This record gives sequence, C-alpha cells and structure tokens, in this order.
Amino acid sequence: ARRIDYYDDSNAPKANSLVPSVNVIVTNDDGRILMIRRSDNDNWAVPGGAIDLGESVTQAAIRETEEETGICCEITGLVGVYSDPRHVIHYTSNDEVRQEFSIVLTAYPTGGHPRPGDESREVHWVKPSAIDGLQMDRSMRQRITHYLEHRSHPVVT
Repeated sequence: ARRIDYYDDSNAPKANSLVPSVNVIVTNDDGRILMIRRSDNDNWAVPGGAIDLGESVTQAAIRETEEETGICCEITGLVGVYSDPRHVIHYTSNDEVRQEFSIVLTAYPTGGHPRPGDESREVHWVKPSAIDGLQMDRSMRQRITHYLEHRSHPVVT
C-alpha cells in the first residue's frame, strides 16, 4: 500500500473522505525534532495519524507518537490546523482520497526509546538545521517551518 500526496494538482484524484488527524512535533532538550521515515512513501515526517472514535486530539497525538516512534510524550501546545482542500492524500490500498485535515501539536518526550513501528522505517532525533536536506511532502515541510518560526498565534488554513 502506498500513500501519494498531491497539492494543487489538476491530475489528482478527487477527495472522497475527510478524516481528522494529528501530527506531533516532539522536541528534546537539545532542540532536536523527533522524525520518522514513513514506510508507505519513504518520506520523512513528524509522527501522526487519524483520531479514532472515542479519543481526544491529545490522546490520539500521544498514541500515534508512541506507536510510530516508541517515544512517550506530553502535549505542550498547538502549531496550527491545516485543512487546505488543494492537498489530497491518496491511499492506494483502498483507493481512499482524503482532503487534508490535520491538527499539529507540540510535545516533549517523557520516556521510551526511538524505534520504528508499523508505519515508520526509521526514527531519529533531527537537528532543525538538517531538516531541509530530508525528503518530505510539501505540507509536512510547511508545518515544521511554521513551528520553527515560533509564531505568536496558531496557523489556521
């Protein structure tokens, strides 16, 4: 199964679902950001995924981070809410095409050890200065950039 991201692409398939999801920017005491190399498209990203029925945004963020990285965390803030309909994500396993809807949170680690999960091939603490050299989707790079800009208010798109 693959994940294919499209942004403002006239050849992109039309969205057929909208799934609330979270991404988590976890930073350690050295200022490094917890990053995963996704197993479905080989891109680098911060951990995250769909919010399940019966769980809060915070619960989903903590669960997804631990599942994908082995790191437990505590949520500390909000980077923004990203819902640009020009960004769609095609999951080839079931032909689902999601419109972007992600709440991006900040966190700090409280325990655990970095290890890959089912959705991650690699897990690393990455210096912010090294992020530009990593292969990642445009929307993920934008979310991390917004975090690194230390904006005074959350981004809402």
